[in-house]
Amino acid sequence: MANLKEVRLRITSVVSTQQITKAMKMVSAAKLRRAQDAVTQMRPYANKLRDILENLSGSLSASEGGPYTKVRAANKILLVPVSSNRGLAGAFNSNIIKATSRLLREDYAKQYKEGNVKVLAIGKKGADYFSKMPAIFTGHHNELFAGLTFENASIITEKIMKEFAEGNFDKVVIVYNQFKNAAVQNVMVEQLLPLAPPQQTEKKKSVEYILEPSKEEIVLELIPKAIKVQLYKAVLDSHASEHGARMTAMSKATDNAGELIKDLRLQYNKARQAAITNEILEIVAGAEALKG
Repeated sequence: MANLKEVRLRITSVVSTQQITKAMKMVSAAKLRRAQDAVTQMRPYANKLRDILENLSGSLSASEGGPYTKVRAANKILLVPVSSNRGLAGAFNSNIIKATSRLLREDYAKQYKEGNVKVLAIGKKGADYFSKMPAIFTGHHNELFAGLTFENASIITEKIMKEFAEGNFDKVVIVYNQFKNAAVQNVMVEQLLPLAPPQQTEKKKSVEYILEPSKEEIVLELIPKAIKVQLYKAVLDSHASEHGARMTAMSKATDNAGELIKDLRLQYNKARQAAITNEILEIVAGAEALKG
């Protein structure tokens, strides 16, 4: 009977866990819809801004493009991994940490050995991991997700742009999860600074704009905005990916709990049946002994 009690308690525990995972799935689904709407509304603006910048900056030299387009030897690198403040999202955060660690070991191994690679984390999970490496960890901005707006993201971007313009970093790279759908998130590694001009293709037609006051002034105004939009879009993508990953993880956890409950109930019924059979055998054996 003690075994039956243990199984019964375990069934109760798993049912309680299943209710929690189901509730978390529903909460993530509601948040995902809002985050997905924000990303889909942002992408057309970001793409159009990039197209305009491509058309205008094609005829400008590097010096005319301002300080954020100057390409220098990549001796000092800043990595910006975008993770989340919370867990229970499957491999969402670990994929970002692995991708950033791979950049440290492979792509920028020389700079890393020389102590010229720094990590500025956005998101608590990434910050917790890289804070254990004080030689490269330069700070975090976990507070961004508490008020995820373009203005708050721009404050972070302006600090990064200032560091780059002052020559403290030669290259800035962001690592984030790009939202595809609720079940698929692609890890992206993108260069934030210097702002590389988009590649021109033969199929893309050049558009003639009427420019006031001048092409140079407009480009110098658009470039900082394009950099801010790029980082903000990356954070929005990561935010939507987080809720999609968590919804998927909680859905799988709920299904697994359901399967475990079935197995435990089967185990409980078998143990209960065995106990009843033993009691019947004992009663029959006792009755036969009395007859004898």
